[in-house]
Amino acid sequence: MRGISKFLSAFLIMILCSAMLSGCVNTIFNKNDSSKNNMDFTSLLQPMQKTSIRIEYDSHTVTESTVGVSKIGGNPDLPSGFEWFYFQGKAYDGISKSRPLSFLAQINCEEASKYDNDSLLPATGMLYFFYELATMTWGFDPKDRGSARVYYFPGNTSELHRAEFPSDLLEEYKIPEIAIIFSSKTELPDFEEFMEHHNRFEYNQWEDYEKAKYSILPESDEEKITKLLGYANPIQGGMLLQCELTANGIYTGIGYSNVSIRQKENSTKWLLLFQLDSIQTKTYEMLWGDVGRIYFYIKSDDLKEINFDNTWLILQCT
Repeated sequence: MRGISKFLSAFLIMILCSAMLSGCVNTIFNKNDSSKNNMDFTSLLQPMQKTSIRIEYDSHTVTESTVGVSKIGGNPDLPSGFEWFYFQGKAYDGISKSRPLSFLAQINCEEASKYDNDSLLPATGMLYFFYELATMTWGFDPKDRGSARVYYFPGNTSELHRAEFPSDLLEEYKIPEIAIIFSSKTELPDFEEFMEHHNRFEYNQWEDYEKAKYSILPESDEEKITKLLGYANPIQGGMLLQCELTANGIYTGIGYSNVSIRQKENSTKWLLLFQLDSIQTKTYEMLWGDVGRIYFYIKSDDLKEINFDNTWLILQCT
């Protein structure tokens, strides 16, 4: 009996030591894996840095702007012969008809170019953004095409005039003029957009990604973010693949599967052109869904060729 007892004691001690050793080894390996992940993320993130052109409200400007300056809302400054955009769609009241798009913003490219460190936008001319607010499409249906438009005028501001709204644009869909100021900020992508570029990683590596990201750039606590270029600040996840699929005729409102390698590769050619947060001032409020954001995306080749006809809009909210 004593022999058996000694044997059992030795056996138990051996198991305990083995478990302790295994735990130590696993801890070491996990630590090493985490360190390796951080190194992988850091090396991939360094060349992914982009500059965004931040847009903030200028509360000190209360007078109506001069023709041709950058602004949100108000009456746009357009060239002669411009034909207002219309969209045929079903609004939340269930009525389907053709409606004029609301004017969101105009960007004087010469003003913005001072902050465009990556030289992606045209150096001169005017960019205009429009969106139909009665339907307020989400961008997951190919039928949403035309509900949001971007217009580029390459000429001089001396050729512009303060335009009137279409007579059938309802008052509630006219955004009041808001003066804006620009600044620039270096950015890195949200983890889910990073995954769209590098899908060999797993979602459980999010913390390692965040550590690597904020070792390169400081963490930001911004809540309201309106900007040109850079990376999107998503509310419901990455949007590159959704742009690629929906803009090419695939409905993505209930998710998507069986995505081809080519579709994934093509999705990385989309980039953020304009992100507009819900508009909230002391006297006006326009919410995208439930305090959401709208995102205008464009393909990199189209931006190089100054072709804004094929942009795609996505709305996300909480």
